[in-house]
Amino acid sequence: MSDVSRETFSSKNEGSASDEPVFESAQDILNRIFQGSNSGFGSELANENARLKKLKRSKFEYPKETRYIAVSNQKGGVGKTTSAVNLAAAFAEGGLQVLIIDMDPQGNASTALGIPHGPEDVTVYDVIEGRYDMADAVEVCPDFDSLDVVPSSIDLSGAELEIVDMENRTELLKQQLQRYISTSSKHYDYVIIDCAPSLGLLVLNALCAVTEVLIPIQAEYYALEGLGQLLHTIQLVQKSMNHSLVISTMIVTMFDKRTLLSREVYDEIKQHYKDIVLKTTIPRSVRISEAPSFNQSVITYDSRGNGAIAYREAALEINRNSKKILALLHEKGHKNA
Repeated sequence: MSDVSRETFSSKNEGSASDEPVFESAQDILNRIFQGSNSGFGSELANENARLKKLKRSKFEYPKETRYIAVSNQKGGVGKTTSAVNLAAAFAEGGLQVLIIDMDPQGNASTALGIPHGPEDVTVYDVIEGRYDMADAVEVCPDFDSLDVVPSSIDLSGAELEIVDMENRTELLKQQLQRYISTSSKHYDYVIIDCAPSLGLLVLNALCAVTEVLIPIQAEYYALEGLGQLLHTIQLVQKSMNHSLVISTMIVTMFDKRTLLSREVYDEIKQHYKDIVLKTTIPRSVRISEAPSFNQSVITYDSRGNGAIAYREAALEINRNSKKILALLHEKGHKNA
């Protein structure tokens, strides 16, 4: 018999007629080894396995209607694109049909999902300019058959100057998206737009094309300073351009539970926006940062890691809020009718 520690065997069958050993699950071993232990690593590992086990038992529900969500924050480096990409991947992994539109000229969402977006590729820039329909730009993510992507390119950075004099300059994306959705054979459960880190015309196009805004907020006080300006811009859009728009979700990113600062920032946000802040926080993680360099989301790059677990939990929380959010949107629509 190979040299395997007997600690990996269960004692349930000792003395029974069967000579076959019964192996303990990884979760049982971790719980036995680290139960009552003060080991930070051990307790963290056991916690991650317990969360994974719980996620495997959880099921995503199909929203009764398509949810249109812009992921927006004018401050860079808060995990905006990371959240858009990984939430989309988590939804797709959960069996939902997702369309993600990359409205950031940097094209980071396109890169992270393995979608070509060079000068020769049809991108959202060509769609907004009217040279191509959105159907011509849609590509399937190589990791998920149910995740479609409209890529971006650096050319998009010049679009604001090119469309600034157009009469319908804030509704170009909305018109193209509506045309695509109405003619596509696919029904999308989620349409997610990754916005540029600004408050310009590209972001206004995104906010006019959706009914919900998801705001990622870094767990640092600097991140709170720009929140007021973003909320002011969204309010202006609500009043003058898109009466159906609501801020449905805030998600705290780069959270370090070991620091008092992270906990204070989360508590501050929770105090002011308790109805829309997710209970799930996204940890500061090297794996989350590494994943795009391999043209992957963290969901596929490090599927059992803390970052992937957190984004799955966040996606599940957003999914379970669907009934409440859709009811709110219907109520808002009736009031504005």
